[in-house]
Amino acid sequence: MGIPFFAMTTPVTPTFPSKLPHVGTTIFSVMSALANEHQAVNLGQGFPDFGCDPKLLDAVTAAMQAGHNQYPPMPGAAPLREAVAAKIEALHGKRYDANSEITITGGATQAILTAILATVHAGDEVIVLDPCYDSYAPNIELAGGVVVRVPLTPGTFRPDFAKIAAAITPKTRLLIINTPHNPSATIWTAEEMRQLEDLLAPTNVLLISDEVYEHMVFDGAQHESAARFPGLAARAFIVSSFGKTYHVTGWKVGTVAAPAALTAEFRKVHQFNVFTVNTPMQMGLASYMADPSPYLDLPVFYQRKRDLFAEGLRGTRLKLLPTTGTYFQCVDISGVTDMNESDFCQWLVKEIGVAAIPLSAFYGDGFDQQVVRFCFAKQDATLQAAIERLRKL
Repeated sequence: MGIPFFAMTTPVTPTFPSKLPHVGTTIFSVMSALANEHQAVNLGQGFPDFGCDPKLLDAVTAAMQAGHNQYPPMPGAAPLREAVAAKIEALHGKRYDANSEITITGGATQAILTAILATVHAGDEVIVLDPCYDSYAPNIELAGGVVVRVPLTPGTFRPDFAKIAAAITPKTRLLIINTPHNPSATIWTAEEMRQLEDLLAPTNVLLISDEVYEHMVFDGAQHESAARFPGLAARAFIVSSFGKTYHVTGWKVGTVAAPAALTAEFRKVHQFNVFTVNTPMQMGLASYMADPSPYLDLPVFYQRKRDLFAEGLRGTRLKLLPTTGTYFQCVDISGVTDMNESDFCQWLVKEIGVAAIPLSAFYGDGFDQQVVRFCFAKQDATLQAAIERLRKL
């Protein structure tokens, strides 16, 4: 008997055109790998190196032991949705219905992708403001949308409303804003939010307001949520993150607040790309939120770390840009080197032993202004170790 034909051939994996042909290994992965290789102090990664409140761990453990281990409702556990709605009302004076306007998500990144998939049709245009979080553009492309990049004002990172207005066309479906802003560490003012409200009023443009750093605002400033502006709230998916607020980024739990009509479309996608989010974390968070002090005290907590890092770099040739929100510090390196941002970051991690992120990584065109980003969401000892090395520059 002859050998079957299929046994004589070498198996071949089918090829297909990539849906994201321009996406490769991110600078964040590259810098983290370099940091590990060179035993560098990693101020590149945007998450804490310290633990969360033990009370939160206890609340999640209690939820597991109480039997909250099966699927919760698709939109999220009711106690957590109710706690989120109450928090938004207390902070911003806007009441969202917990049943029809609040959804618990698998982190903020999933929330943003789901909002885009729910609203963007093939050929629709989506405006993003460069520099921006690196998930926005690929998410838009996966939905078949067209990314329209509008730069924030170089140096100050303020929104340029004339440029935003000029970018709006009949094909514009969505605008994405982020305040407090990653990577620039700036916040939008109330006047800027009102300008955006007026600009969008005559349009049919939807808004994603990425507010994951909402509780990291400094020097007595107010976080100006889209929820505070009726004309924005009426068209907005407002995205928040428990991971950022409570130092548990690995839990991947976020929220979306949106008008009922927008939430209904959001949930149509959410139920099929995530369905729901792990139950004990939701129940634990709902219990923990009964005390507002952990998020109300967060500005003071991170402002102290911001100031510690800034004071440590005083007198160096690094020029610190203003940090009014987030847990990032942008630094102008032009007084230290003629290198571009990416080359400097690679040199810094290898020769000085500190990892940072080039701001050019957040621009679609790789715009380089000799500015890099450090993350100060670290233990004081970690920051002091980085300062000791950076003072050699």
